[in-house]
Amino acid sequence: MNMPKGTSITFFERERIESFLRMKKKKTWIAKRLGRDYSVIKREIRRNSSPHLPYIAIRAEAYAERRKKNTNKRKLEKWQNEKLKKFVENELLKGHSPEQIAGRLKVAPPKNLSSCADTSISYESIYEYIYRGEGRIGGWYKHLRRKQKRRQPKFSRKPRKETIPERIPICERPAIITKRTRIGDWETDSVIFSKQKSVLSVQYERKMKLCRLKKVPNKTAIESERAIQGHFSRLPRQLRRSITRDNGTENALHGETKQKLSIPSYFCDTYKSWQKGGVENLNGLIREYFPKKCVFDKISQEEVRLVQNKLNNRPRKALNYLTPNEVFARVLEKGH
Repeated sequence: MNMPKGTSITFFERERIESFLRMKKKKTWIAKRLGRDYSVIKREIRRNSSPHLPYIAIRAEAYAERRKKNTNKRKLEKWQNEKLKKFVENELLKGHSPEQIAGRLKVAPPKNLSSCADTSISYESIYEYIYRGEGRIGGWYKHLRRKQKRRQPKFSRKPRKETIPERIPICERPAIITKRTRIGDWETDSVIFSKQKSVLSVQYERKMKLCRLKKVPNKTAIESERAIQGHFSRLPRQLRRSITRDNGTENALHGETKQKLSIPSYFCDTYKSWQKGGVENLNGLIREYFPKKCVFDKISQEEVRLVQNKLNNRPRKALNYLTPNEVFARVLEKGH
């Protein structure tokens, strides 16, 4: 039986490793016997032995404890750096995720931190600060997108019947779209609000991570397609190659957009919205500004545009922590 990933090697396992090595057993054999990955056993032996010092369980256990203490000490020293801690907390207040904060700090550290001895920090360390360190006492988890006290696992749903005419399933979508190697492939969705007629039409470019938001009076196919066509009609042809959609009834008139603008649409499998995960992730960010229970009917397009600008000025890991607006500007300069 294989051990769960991330579990540390126990002293009992170290005793067995020592015994197997004395029996001249190979690392692959030991790994299978202990239910561990080969790389785990190889690293364990390499760390705790040398050509002059054989692997001994008691010594390996002592080395492991020393490494653990040193790691915890380094983490503690980082969070004792008041400038670094203040920077992280300020970025959380801006709505940036731990991953974005860590990545941006690596590629573009602020001037007041450039003189610090060690400004590098992992996003997992930031999560640990939020959930286990003094950040938990301060309630910093409330500044994360989902505002959950614990990180929740994903789950799936059962499929439903298809209702879109002349839909092209996502399995027929060109592979180049999935690879995200070109610009011009978009995802679209509609964000709805409780007891509100107005909805938010959302377009998201898969490679640049650029978004376009438009308030529409209702969720009908006519209004939804009008917003989509209004956006794409202003783009050069090379920046509007395809659209990936879900199976909502607001997408029933996708054929009109294909006819007018020559943009093909591809549809996710039912109840598999993760197949257009970019726009679904974006919807989570949008909810920070427009919660489901907000009175969206009273929100102006200018307010929507301000949120759009904020989202497009967030550093993104996939863009090497540049912002979508920065990437889009470069694309326009090159005349892509």
